[in-house]
Amino acid sequence: MDMHIGLSYCCFEAFKVLARNYWDIDSHPLFEKIKQLLSEVKMTPADVAENLMPKTAGGDVDTNLRTLIQALETAKEEAKVDADEEEAKKEEEKENVKAQEEAKLNADEIEANKEEEEKDNEKANEEAKVNADEKEANEEKEEERKVNG
Repeated sequence: MDMHIGLSYCCFEAFKVLARNYWDIDSHPLFEKIKQLLSEVKMTPADVAENLMPKTAGGDVDTNLRTLIQALETAKEEAKVDADEEEAKKEEEKENVKAQEEAKLNADEIEANKEEEEKDNEKANEEAKVNADEKEANEEKEEERKVNG
């Protein structure tokens, strides 16, 4: 069974603990850049640790910190793209809802016009029937006058 486990994101203080654990350092000139990026990007401590781990026996601190900075910058760009796509999707959904509402209004208006037209036709039919009845009555009176006349 798949389960989603929510993990917190790495803050600068957690990064410093990881840097101390992996490289035995408490400060470095690149820490400020990393601090800034960590405040802007959501990255788990596991992902930060993966970039801090020495890849080779002769690996150095600068290389791994630069690798982490590059990973943070990539994550920042991806987050921006994702946010832009999400915004575009929301805008498209708003447009779809608006189009559906307009279509419903148009359908309701067409239905109302149809009902109005049916009422007008009924009224015209009633008037025509009344006129026909009056004409027939007049013709009968005229014929009766001729007979009695």
